[in-house]
Amino acid sequence: MKITVLGSGTSQGVPVIACPCDVCASSDPFDKRLRSSVLIETATTTVVIDAGPDFRQQMLRAGVKKLDAILITHTHKDHIAGLDDVRSFNYLTGKAVVVYARPSDQLEIKQEFSYAFSENPYPGVPEFDLRNLSIDQIQIGDLTIQPVELKHMNLSVFGFRIGDFSYLTDVNFIPKDSMDILKGTQILIIDALRKKAHPSHFNLDQAIDVAQHLEVPQTYFTHISHLMGKHSAIEKELPKNINLAWDGLEIEL
Repeated sequence: MKITVLGSGTSQGVPVIACPCDVCASSDPFDKRLRSSVLIETATTTVVIDAGPDFRQQMLRAGVKKLDAILITHTHKDHIAGLDDVRSFNYLTGKAVVVYARPSDQLEIKQEFSYAFSENPYPGVPEFDLRNLSIDQIQIGDLTIQPVELKHMNLSVFGFRIGDFSYLTDVNFIPKDSMDILKGTQILIIDALRKKAHPSHFNLDQAIDVAQHLEVPQTYFTHISHLMGKHSAIEKELPKNINLAWDGLEIEL
């Protein structure tokens, strides 16, 4: 299984003109962060977690020609705004793209992309095959995927465990049952928005605490605001086996 970080950043932060740490203007490619998303590939199966505003660019950059499903963690705009661009895969395959989301999130997708669900849709609109996501395991090709219930302040969101890999974005609380599911994870990618505390995201110290509590051999932080600071500076502060993710990071499991 190959994991590719399509995006390690977030919309949250301050505009480039006021950025106190010059992250947005940095020439370091590790500071060029698109919105958070990850690609999971085997020899026969291709799955993406979330489709934010940068979805099209991410698919082109990663050279994705085949897409078996999209998993939706939650329906905040920075995680679903790119769903309109599944129409390219509709064209290539002649089929609707399978999108897994909890029923309440499916309602929001239908509202956000109402033109795709009308009785007489305009030719060329994106085509979705919406499927229910719950705490039950799902099978997509040769991938067995375990959804993991998380809290994003008051909002219930999903993370995912796929074999020895776990992906947890937009989270500030992990229930005990979910922590039990995560035990034994070998590679963890987890939300770490910034250094300062935040009401709906783990900050740097909290994310480190989770990684160390789970005793994960290798952890990467994602959903990184430019308020975190530059990649090169933060890397020097992190414990062993904990790193910032970066766009284009590839992991083989």
